[in-house]
Amino acid sequence: MNYRYELLEAYPYLVFEDPVFYTNAGDGSNKVYVVERTGKIKFFDNSPDADEANVFLDLSSRIDISYVEKGLLGLAFHPNFRDNGHFFVNYTRPDRTVIARYKVDPENPEAGDPFSEEILMTFSQPFKNHKGGQLDFGPDGFLYIAAGDGGSAGDPHNNAQNLRTFLGKILRIDVDRRTSDKPYAIPEDNPFAGNKEGWMEEIYAYGLRNPWRFSFDIEKNILWAGDVGQDTREEIDIIERGRNYGWRVKEGNLLYKPSPSFNEKDLTPPVWDYGRSEGGCVIGGYVYYGSSLDGLRGWYIYGDYNSGKIWALWLDEKSEPHNRELVDTDLEISSFGLDGSGELYILDFRGKIYKLEEERL
Repeated sequence: MNYRYELLEAYPYLVFEDPVFYTNAGDGSNKVYVVERTGKIKFFDNSPDADEANVFLDLSSRIDISYVEKGLLGLAFHPNFRDNGHFFVNYTRPDRTVIARYKVDPENPEAGDPFSEEILMTFSQPFKNHKGGQLDFGPDGFLYIAAGDGGSAGDPHNNAQNLRTFLGKILRIDVDRRTSDKPYAIPEDNPFAGNKEGWMEEIYAYGLRNPWRFSFDIEKNILWAGDVGQDTREEIDIIERGRNYGWRVKEGNLLYKPSPSFNEKDLTPPVWDYGRSEGGCVIGGYVYYGSSLDGLRGWYIYGDYNSGKIWALWLDEKSEPHNRELVDTDLEISSFGLDGSGELYILDFRGKIYKLEEERL
């Protein structure tokens, strides 16, 4: 059965400033939340007639937005948000990334308390780009955090392969427990938990350049990530515990800067990569399980900021990839998002939010 897809404005009366993330709180409400890179988290009732977005939290005075890849970059609600009111943000200060916990305002449960910040971790950033930015809770209840390689070009410090830094990694922490020296705990099955080599115990996977957006397949418990490339390839990865995804030895499936000790068997290749004829900045998306797009159920939907193209990727029973283009847009796609019903949304960095409309042929 064949389908055709077109873009539809999801909220015609709303415009945002540099929107970079869209999510719901998982609390059963009809509210959705939009993160503006410039520092505000806004919320509104999920209706095409919505004409006003209220401020949930304003961190504008706290963050550094001196470069387009800096700012307020990520938001994750605790799985028990409805009961504990905890949520987490990823933002930049000059020369560093901050991961912090906030709580809702006890006087106003529809707003975050700006004075409730508890910083969980910070780490230095050597250059202005490649901050990653995503954070989300996995089905295991742990918080996963995407960290880029720290920037410049070609990962000059080889951070992505260095297990003594957070840069170029997916991190995984337990925010429901504390240790004597940290406001969180290390999950016991983290790949480097308890190591004696000085490697960062928070690391879950490494060898990534700039994993701007990742997401969990809620039915198959698979962690998907879009890793932005350097000069020639953009890649989609399935992230697994302890794996090395190759950067800067490889870019996608191509060699980039192999070391003398390079061994192909040590690296996990992407499940899909593409070249500059298709785009130049992959934006990871979601596996779709909503009800309005019959032809996409179970497919991983992702796009590209530079080209505006949106694709669907599916792995068959032999884990062979099947990729198809859905629509070629003029959007500057900054992120995808899901509402509380699992419906998919597409953010245009210039301010609007869209949905896909499906027509059966």
